[in-house]
Amino acid sequence: MRRVKSEIIRHVLFLTAIIAAAVMVFEPLTSLFRSSMHRDYHSLIPFIPFVSGYLVYLKRKGINSEKAYSFGMGTVVILMGLVLYTAGCTLRIHLNQNDYASLIVCSALILLWGSFIFAYGIHAFRNALFPLLFLIFMIPFPAAIMEKIIVVLQMGSTEVTNLLFLATGVPFFREGFFFHLPGQSIEVAPQCSGIRSGLALFITALLAGHLFLKTWWRQLILAACVFPVTMFKNGIRITTLTLLGTYVDPRILQSSLHREGGIPFFIVALVLMAPILYFLRKSEGQRLKRQG
Repeated sequence: MRRVKSEIIRHVLFLTAIIAAAVMVFEPLTSLFRSSMHRDYHSLIPFIPFVSGYLVYLKRKGINSEKAYSFGMGTVVILMGLVLYTAGCTLRIHLNQNDYASLIVCSALILLWGSFIFAYGIHAFRNALFPLLFLIFMIPFPAAIMEKIIVVLQMGSTEVTNLLFLATGVPFFREGFFFHLPGQSIEVAPQCSGIRSGLALFITALLAGHLFLKTWWRQLILAACVFPVTMFKNGIRITTLTLLGTYVDPRILQSSLHREGGIPFFIVALVLMAPILYFLRKSEGQRLKRQG
């Protein structure tokens, strides 16, 4: 009976921390979701806790086997989260909406991690490390970092588009991010960088690597392949839509296929990533077989 009571207290403590973290992030994330940035950059955030929760569920046996209170370390991490939260509230007037949300969500996650350590201990935290760190994707990218990522993807997508135009043999003239075709000019704008689908693909690659690969460096290779695949997929999308708009119907460039047609091309990216995962897993299996 005493053990059952202790387990209930442990779970209540962590549930209280979850509620506190949710209250902390509710206002900044709600405000961010109402902004124009949500559609392009933050649409995946609401799904992250559910994925993380499912991953914790998969690791429940390892977590439950090594539970022990860790009052000292847990308290230190919780205090770090509270200090960061206080700093975020103090600096709010000096931060833009996106960066304020980044700081507050980061503080809430630190508090949550500290509460997990407090209630379940360091060993349980190590067993749940990937699911808990996966929550980092709830943190909106700071604006300065997001801009740099977008520029890299924009430049890469432009170069791929240039190569694809050369391969098709269509007449065109390039000026930086602009392509001039007969009767049509297009720009590979920041909105065309593919940041949203690239982030979704990166998260998918991390999950696939965690679930299907055992060696960290193979997981890293799989995640790193997301960047060239995203640029290639984006180049295919830009080239396809431009050629359809130039030689079939100009209205295509203003249609929902242009604005909302990312899913078919995201599937193309998944198809491109599949053989990479297959060969990484196959090479890992062969190595383990030789060692066995």
